[in-house]
Amino acid sequence: MFWYHAKTKHSYNSVRTNPNRLSWEDQPSVYKNYPAAYKRFPLQMENEEDQFLYHIAGLSAKKSYPGGEYYLRINPSAGALYPNELYMQIRGVEGKEDGIYHFEVSSSSLILLYRLKESEGLEPYMGYKTMMKGYLFLVSAIYWRSAWKYKDRAFRYCLLDAGHLLGCVEAAALLKPHATQMRYVMEREKLNRMFGFEEQEWFVGGASVAVPMKGMDVISVAFSLPFVDGSRTYEPNDIIQQAYRESMSLHVCKQEVKAPRFSYMQEKLKKSIFTRRSQREFSGEAITKGQFNYLMEVLAQPVLSDCDELVSVYVVVNRVLDMPLGLYKDGVYLKYGDFSKEAGYLSLEQYNLSTQGALAFFLTSKGENYQALYQKAGIIGHRLYIASGYLGLGCSGIGAYYDDEVNLLLGNEEMVLYALAVGK
Repeated sequence: MFWYHAKTKHSYNSVRTNPNRLSWEDQPSVYKNYPAAYKRFPLQMENEEDQFLYHIAGLSAKKSYPGGEYYLRINPSAGALYPNELYMQIRGVEGKEDGIYHFEVSSSSLILLYRLKESEGLEPYMGYKTMMKGYLFLVSAIYWRSAWKYKDRAFRYCLLDAGHLLGCVEAAALLKPHATQMRYVMEREKLNRMFGFEEQEWFVGGASVAVPMKGMDVISVAFSLPFVDGSRTYEPNDIIQQAYRESMSLHVCKQEVKAPRFSYMQEKLKKSIFTRRSQREFSGEAITKGQFNYLMEVLAQPVLSDCDELVSVYVVVNRVLDMPLGLYKDGVYLKYGDFSKEAGYLSLEQYNLSTQGALAFFLTSKGENYQALYQKAGIIGHRLYIASGYLGLGCSGIGAYYDDEVNLLLGNEEMVLYALAVGK
């Protein structure tokens, strides 16, 4: 996968010699809608389980502009292109029929795709040997939604956005409360065929908010859904397709069995989840050392996962009261200096974010399991969004940066996965 990452690096010259030219008549839809023949269950916000699901991927605001309007979602997405879809198996949840569902964002409804028969389920495809009571989530990517704008680099955004969606599952589950385990060890090819994706959509990750049903054996469910177009327009991309195929198989996965511990108050957390927005600029004001320490404590928490990869968190401190300027790694001070302008330049000259923000983050990894490590970066990024909002601060994810020059600042040769800025 290193070939794909290297091929899709940005540089000062590449973004100027190969600019994106958008074909607006080919702009894909950001909603997937199954035909009316499928049974729909609109979410009822007075229902606790429906609230939980809505806080994962619901619509949170409407923006109007001359000639149109669009809706913001609880989960962030690069360019508001939303390349990911959410599917789930529900078993043993009060008020819900045991089955496999699609979350239809446009109508805030669950679409019943398949009714579970006795003793069958998705569990074996996700590495479970017994029935699981609760929710098994699957996140897919309809890569053309992102590739329409971001070309070959779009697979990076699909994985980051999938990580954010998994981060939304983790955050929403804290309202129950319930631990969330990320699942990457899954039979992707079989699942893709069963769901009728026809190479235009792929599963990339999943999560479990469920508990084992001891003594309840389960067999692999088998069904075949017809293809449903999730983008309206589509153009194949050989590089992205090859990158997905080559990163499907996982190698020497290390499990993380330690659950994270967060100190959120539920009502305040719920507000932070629902009102999350990506900041477009910062005021240049400083944050407190206490706020910095809180953010770093959140980011240091383990990600419960069946395939954990080490992701390093570098932060450029621009403006934190009673703290020296400079570069830190995982909370450890590395070197002194005012790197604010350099951080803005490295983020494709987005000085209003990485320079004006109090903090500029860069996430890197030398791991081998590309889909898992990239989605972990998205999960970490989402934790930063939630924690920043909880503290009354703003956050912005930045998926575009000058890769090799970031490495020079950080003093490493790892893959640069994500950049983010936090401030007032």
